[in-house]
Amino acid sequence: MNTVLPLVERAVPPLELPESARDGLTSTPFGLYVHVPFCATRCGYCDFNTYTSDELGPGANRAEYAGTAIDELRRAARVLGPDLPTVSTVFVGGGTPTLLPAGDLAAVLAEVRRLFPVADDVEVTTEANPETVDRPYLERLREAGFTRVSLGMQSAAEHVLAVLDRRHTPGRAVQAAHDARAAGFEHVNLDLIYGTPGETDADWAASLDAVLASPVDHVSAYALIVEDGTRLARRISRGELPMPDDDVLADRYEQADTTLRRAGFDWYEVSNWATSDAARCRHNELYWANANWWGVGPGAHSHVGGLRWWNVKHPAAYADRLAAGLSPHADAELLDDDDRALETVMLGLRLREGLPLDLLSELGRRRAADAVARGLLDGAAHAGGRAVLTDPGRLLADALVRDLTD
Repeated sequence: MNTVLPLVERAVPPLELPESARDGLTSTPFGLYVHVPFCATRCGYCDFNTYTSDELGPGANRAEYAGTAIDELRRAARVLGPDLPTVSTVFVGGGTPTLLPAGDLAAVLAEVRRLFPVADDVEVTTEANPETVDRPYLERLREAGFTRVSLGMQSAAEHVLAVLDRRHTPGRAVQAAHDARAAGFEHVNLDLIYGTPGETDADWAASLDAVLASPVDHVSAYALIVEDGTRLARRISRGELPMPDDDVLADRYEQADTTLRRAGFDWYEVSNWATSDAARCRHNELYWANANWWGVGPGAHSHVGGLRWWNVKHPAAYADRLAAGLSPHADAELLDDDDRALETVMLGLRLREGLPLDLLSELGRRRAADAVARGLLDGAAHAGGRAVLTDPGRLLADALVRDLTD
């Protein structure tokens, strides 16, 4: 079972890696995630750890944030050292990272390079809301060493964006993708959400067409999830909007897959398509492979060698901890072999390559054989010793994971 380590609130202990977590530290792929918790407004469907300016107090403002994140990067280097892992990916997410000046994001990346060995082919991604970037801003990021940008498009239908409380106009995301290409970004992603109340088949088709008219080499498409506590959940509970329909979500997914494949995109994870192996998001692949990463920022999660921890959530509390020379982590747990094996199955099955059958329990292997009979796992791959989702299996991936791991 998981071994829960002491809460920071009880003793504020320094975060230390046990020797078991150091095994393979320099040989396991390693990434850095930097969470930027600021948003101009709160989208109605979002339950991420993000804040508008009205929700923040002293010590948690945007102007100081890059310096605070750099403080944690320095702490990370001390904890991980003296034999530091090579950084293969950096991902700046949020929130809206591009609410910070480009110079602040550049400063964070420069400090990564100063503190850590960095791979020659390092992938450096930032998420961006389309209305927060223009070509000069993107050029500054490219000059700083960012290699990839992921733009939140969600939909090309104005009324769908309104339900989601998105601020950009329908064509702005596509224009931002063109701006990113013009700024020198080879890898550009657009994020889509399907199944929003009020979205029609024609709306979804138009969104896919808009994506394919833009210069992107990666597309992410996610079913709308109604998270408890969000404005969208409250509107649905009051009967203002209908709950997303599972059959409609399945139809939307199949429509996306068919459209994207015809245009030269192949799926490599259930919700992600790319035009080539080089266009895949290597940082997300690092998560799915259950490798190592350090998450910087309020609420950010980290995993190194089976030790998992997460930071305090509020930006003011996070900044106060670091200013006082304390670890910002809120809690941690040391995963045992069974926990890690379970997570490997849960993550790996969602990938195009699937996973070896010998990672499953005896019951899991019997259920995998049944899944082949039901057309959810590929028969040829199964005969070769792997569990690989079929196209119908992707629609039931979450349920199948539960079935194979229970």
